[in-house]
Amino acid sequence: MRHNRDMVQKRTPKPKPVHHAEDFDLDVTTGDDDMFRWFLLCYLFGKPIQSGVAVKTWKLFISKKLDTPWSIIQLGERRLTLLLRAGGYARYEHVTARGLATCMEQLIRDYEGSLVLMYESSLDEDEFSKRLQKLYGVGPKTAEIFMRETEELFARRVE
Repeated sequence: MRHNRDMVQKRTPKPKPVHHAEDFDLDVTTGDDDMFRWFLLCYLFGKPIQSGVAVKTWKLFISKKLDTPWSIIQLGERRLTLLLRAGGYARYEHVTARGLATCMEQLIRDYEGSLVLMYESSLDEDEFSKRLQKLYGVGPKTAEIFMRETEELFARRVE
């Protein structure tokens, strides 16, 4: 018995894939549309779900033109939950739907629905990260994934 348990402990975890906006034909430096689409994908990546399910769900959002904060809120929590389930969510879909709706409401209220406005209102990357993390459901990991793609925007400010 002990031998089997020791073997299980020696397994190395499978490395998590590193995603970039360009992998999804997105360029966050071009404005709100791609920046929001990337944020939506990062929001899904930041939840306890396999990355393949997050990507499949994100593609459903995009194909149904649910790629603005307003369109997501207009969908309503029930239909948002069904969309998440169609993307492969089997658990947490209700919590994720509610959290995503709350996040979108905050983004609209605080930044007119614009991540570019949030970026422009931030003095530096640290402040931008803190503002992102004030959005409901956005933690350090989600902010980190999202901000890998905004480094170029902050570098342009220095030039």
